[in-house]
Amino acid sequence: MNADSRTVPPQAPRAEAGPLPSPGPVRRRVAVPVALCAAVAGAFAYVGAVDPNEPGHYPVCPLYRLTGLYCPGCGGLRSAHAFVHGDLLTALRDNAPGVAAYLGFAVLWTVWMIRAARGRPLGLGLGPAHLWTVGTLLLVFTVVRNLPFGGWLHP
Repeated sequence: MNADSRTVPPQAPRAEAGPLPSPGPVRRRVAVPVALCAAVAGAFAYVGAVDPNEPGHYPVCPLYRLTGLYCPGCGGLRSAHAFVHGDLLTALRDNAPGVAAYLGFAVLWTVWMIRAARGRPLGLGLGPAHLWTVGTLLLVFTVVRNLPFGGWLHP
């Protein structure tokens, strides 16, 4: 038998690229993003109602209390309070990375909600380089805000 006379079994037809099958009704797929948004909105509503600038409402940052150094989150509650009240400049002054995180969360949540409604996974695609970059930026921010010339970054 020669190589030309062998029969090759037919291949199965390829599936056309189309939408993935949805795992259930839309309300079920968006339940987690909606619940997370409700929790975040509740937290922002609380911080907006209970002023962190008034002493006694929230605990002091443990790092600040023990060392006198500002962590990357110091001023975050004051920033959120100003953000809720529409005072973006004060929010940025109190904690600029916090404001970036609020806006980043809003964008990420919107993408998540749209993809969940369409039955698709979130799929961020963040690699180690992205995470190292964010970590490095927060470290630099923390160091600079604790140096004498970084006083303008104090909350």
